[in-house]
Amino acid sequence: MVSSAISALNLLTGSDYPPSAFYFKVGFALTLGMSDTSFRDVSGIGSEIETESVVEGGENRYVHQLPKGVKHPKLTLKRGIAQMTSPLVRWCRNVLDADFIAPIVPQLMFVYLMNESQLPIRGWSFANAYPVNWEIEEFGSTKNEVAIEKIDLNYTFSNRII
Repeated sequence: MVSSAISALNLLTGSDYPPSAFYFKVGFALTLGMSDTSFRDVSGIGSEIETESVVEGGENRYVHQLPKGVKHPKLTLKRGIAQMTSPLVRWCRNVLDADFIAPIVPQLMFVYLMNESQLPIRGWSFANAYPVNWEIEEFGSTKNEVAIEKIDLNYTFSNRII
């Protein structure tokens, strides 16, 4: 009932607020977003200012919290285990399994939140992203679930583009 009322309001006002979190698209500049972009979950979009505590001599009521810099959590992508021919799998293997023989090739990444018309309504770019962790979630003989791989990526900075 509530979702149908929101959909009707969106049609009347042309607004996509509040956006749904289940329809999103991930793109990599290297593949032009044409392949390897289906994921179950994306998390880690955010920023936080690190602070440094500074005690002022003679002042006992408080401690100054001064900004140091902006840090970002790892961007985490989850999906069903892909084939070895997948461009993302090949990139992860080149970075994580190559013993640093070849230089790491960072990529520009995009995450878009989509509306029901398949148009992006929110978007973020991630500069110089590269994989830092690639793991397979646990297998369980009593589960009836898809085998999931999880890829954690570090990046230099992010921008909201839409």
